[in-house]
Amino acid sequence: MSQISGGRAVVETLIALGARRGFGVPGESFLSVLDAFCDNPCFEFTSCRNEGGASFMAEAWAKLTGEVGLCFVTRGPGATNAGIGVHTAMQASTPMILFIGQVGLEHQGREAFQELDYRQVFGAIAKYSTEITDVNRTSEVVRRAWSMAISGRPGPVVVALPEDILTQLTHIIEPSIRPILTPIAGAMPDDLETVAKKIKIARRPVLLVGGGGWRVEDRAALHRFSVRLNVPVVTAFRYHDLFDNTLPLFLGEAGVGMTENTRKVLLQADVIIAVNVRFGEMTTDAFKLFDNFRDNQWIVQTHQSGDEFHKYVSPDLTMISSPISLLEGLNEILEPAALSFDLSWIKAARKGFEKGQRPQVQPGLVDMGLVISMIQKLLPSDAIITNGAGNFAIWPNKFMQFSAKQRLLAPQSGAMGYGLPAAIAAKLEQPDRCVLCFSGDGDFQMNFQELGTALQSNARPIVLILNNGTYGTIRMHQEKNYPSRVSGTDLINPDFVILAKAYGCYAARVERTEDFLACFELAMASPSGAVLDIKVAAEAITPNLTIDDLRRVD
Repeated sequence: MSQISGGRAVVETLIALGARRGFGVPGESFLSVLDAFCDNPCFEFTSCRNEGGASFMAEAWAKLTGEVGLCFVTRGPGATNAGIGVHTAMQASTPMILFIGQVGLEHQGREAFQELDYRQVFGAIAKYSTEITDVNRTSEVVRRAWSMAISGRPGPVVVALPEDILTQLTHIIEPSIRPILTPIAGAMPDDLETVAKKIKIARRPVLLVGGGGWRVEDRAALHRFSVRLNVPVVTAFRYHDLFDNTLPLFLGEAGVGMTENTRKVLLQADVIIAVNVRFGEMTTDAFKLFDNFRDNQWIVQTHQSGDEFHKYVSPDLTMISSPISLLEGLNEILEPAALSFDLSWIKAARKGFEKGQRPQVQPGLVDMGLVISMIQKLLPSDAIITNGAGNFAIWPNKFMQFSAKQRLLAPQSGAMGYGLPAAIAAKLEQPDRCVLCFSGDGDFQMNFQELGTALQSNARPIVLILNNGTYGTIRMHQEKNYPSRVSGTDLINPDFVILAKAYGCYAARVERTEDFLACFELAMASPSGAVLDIKVAAEAITPNLTIDDLRRVD
């Protein structure tokens, strides 16, 4: 039995569990871990420019692949920088482990240089936070962190790695490290019968789907159930890609700025089958839908974790179940001929959704409504779309339809700066797929330095910067609450074209709608990725309201 360092034990345990990629920023507090990467070419470590960008990449990669996202950062400032990705993973229920180089045990408790207690720092935003204090338990702690990240409601786990623990010697018996399979909850037969009876007498049932942890087989089960039985689907905030939006059974997204049509669908549904959703603020339209005074509406909520029930909504039935167990179980019980849904209601709801897909003419020389239409026609059927946060995200989130193989990587936490790191992570994993990132000018500048990571890793997405010279979402709220009193929201920006070219990207400025098509086609053909600086009028503060409109509202 050979002895190895604690740092090498961390890496070899992760690889034995199935890890194959990680992201991070190097630090002297975990040099032993970095050294172990040198001897494990099957594990790819992507060195990033900022810990916030690295943690976003780990979260987005996990969301795309369904595997555990790994991030490695140094103590103190490195750890706090990475906190934004931990919060994002928690809100999105994404399996992720953040490893933090830590002050050595011998110096702890004295406020040593960059010392923090990570159980306290991350206690409120991570699913679990721990520290390795015995080198001989290194493998045990890493295995438990992995299991915690993927079990029940998936989420982020934080593991602190004291520097002296990483350099001490321990033994590891590799055959004893077995892959950890995600626990899959099965639906109880009696519960399935109860739900089936409700669906049989329903006129307007709706599937409300979302949350993290969806596997390929779960998505396939959703498609089979919906299409076979003609049950329409509404997705939760930024989970559009769980179901083919081009099908007539897709009725919209229950997210920020919920459309009146989607709200109407959720109010009129007589049976809500909530699959893997938490019933958070977005899904409930700021906690106004699905209250305890609802009339003639029966709700079943299913989730992998019982902790997600009765937070706000009081369902008529709760089930600890995976999506596939519920949907396949119901598919075995129900027959299309036994159902009597109001097909005219479904058709009208779909028509309302499609009507909402047609934005009004936009002020300014670039009309994003027309631009989105061009993008939709040109994107490959398996494109990956990413975005950060801001009013610009309304365009991909409300006016694009995601087909069966397209993916959306977007922050359920509403974190600015997410889109570019997510796009880089997606391009690293799927280099042959088209990856398109939507950013605002403020959003882009939160993490534009990760273009350096893209350059070094040869992971080159296409980035669209919707540049309106303002923090658009905050400006919108300013104009609603304090009309004409602009404070802190104006932006004076660098030349994004020169900046992008410095990182080796194809770059162009789009100042008129008619210029976009040619630039976008060149961007899609560019082997070095692309950044398009799209000059959007600040007056077009949302797709449906101008600044002048907001100022005129009484």
